[in-house]
Amino acid sequence: MDDDASERSGATRREALEAGVVTAALLYAGFPAAANGAEPPAPAPTPMGVRLRVNGAVRDLSLDPRTTLLDALREHLALTGSKKGCDHGQCGACTVLLDGRRINACLTLAVMHDGEAIETIEGLADGETLHPMQAAFIEHDGFQCGYCTSGQICSAVGMVRESRAGMPSYVTSDLTRPEPELTDPEIRERMSGNICRCGAFPNIVVAIRKAAGERT
Repeated sequence: MDDDASERSGATRREALEAGVVTAALLYAGFPAAANGAEPPAPAPTPMGVRLRVNGAVRDLSLDPRTTLLDALREHLALTGSKKGCDHGQCGACTVLLDGRRINACLTLAVMHDGEAIETIEGLADGETLHPMQAAFIEHDGFQCGYCTSGQICSAVGMVRESRAGMPSYVTSDLTRPEPELTDPEIRERMSGNICRCGAFPNIVVAIRKAAGERT
């Protein structure tokens, strides 16, 4: 290759590199989208103040309004007992109690619950005294790996409250009873939103039946 050809070839490579850098910069800046008539990416939302009452304590946070309640508990308050399993509301590992009702914390935004009372697995015990549901799970081996256990226990506590309030389930046979009897089928139906991948369901049912029998 002669000098002129070499110079022409070198110039072409430099131009190609320069063009690539410019193209990458434009892609990063979103110019192609603007050129096609689309709006550039929106800036991140302004953080919002939210006051959560968690396990009896008031916690003031400044959060991206897109933050789920689960992420607020785990990432901002270090309450990691509530687990992130499927993150789609299908496994129940993130179940907490909101004003006494059980909910999937991964499916709701923290800013939606300003001022509301939230109870997590960390708040069920009374000092060194376990909640009856926690004690029953230990007594009857209602867990194996333990990943789903916090959600199972919180859900079970909420479920027993629902039953005592007279709320029927899909399998309740006698709707005239003021309080549905928590038979094994009732417990299994009411706990169907909580999945144990280890398959400890028989022991979970026994533990819940035992704790439900203690009127606390």
